[in-house]
Amino acid sequence: MSADAPLAGLVLAGGRSERMQRDKATLEFAGQTQLARAMQLVAAYCERAFVSVRAEQQDEDERARFPQVLDRLDGVGPAAGILAAQELLPAHAWLVVAVDLPLLDDATLAALVAARDPAAVATAYRSSFDGLPEPLCAIWEPASHAALLAFIEGGRSCPRKFLINHAARLVELGSPRALENVNTPDDYAAVLAAGAGEAQ
Repeated sequence: MSADAPLAGLVLAGGRSERMQRDKATLEFAGQTQLARAMQLVAAYCERAFVSVRAEQQDEDERARFPQVLDRLDGVGPAAGILAAQELLPAHAWLVVAVDLPLLDDATLAALVAARDPAAVATAYRSSFDGLPEPLCAIWEPASHAALLAFIEGGRSCPRKFLINHAARLVELGSPRALENVNTPDDYAAVLAAGAGEAQ
């Protein structure tokens, strides 16, 4: 099934944005919210694209603009969104992207899709900082679902640790800053000062 699995898109926007002190999905860069921009980037490579949300986020204005996948598990972070998406469309592979990547660009996603290995549990970028998998800009194959569920049921929830311990294909990142995220007001100010998104 994996070899022919079509791609669906998932933007992970179910976080609580505690360090940012405001909703990261609604932060604007070059006239677009982070969520709208991420959805636009992902949708170009997928049959369908969704935003991952917690139950209490469903009716928020920005998230309500897009098709949603509802987290079913609490306390497991991004893995909850990935699992819920896989359960929604189990025959699809999922192009998963975090909402807080303002420097993510089309070239980075195009290279990931081109490097996709359907025989692996996932295809992910290798971090330019520590060489570890970047699970939140990755393609998760249908075959990863059972293993990810077992991983979570075993009391673990870190998608990066899952990919470290499973047969993920790792791809070198062409643009080292493409997967820098914004977690704090200072991060946001720094990206704005550098003009993030103006060339998109």
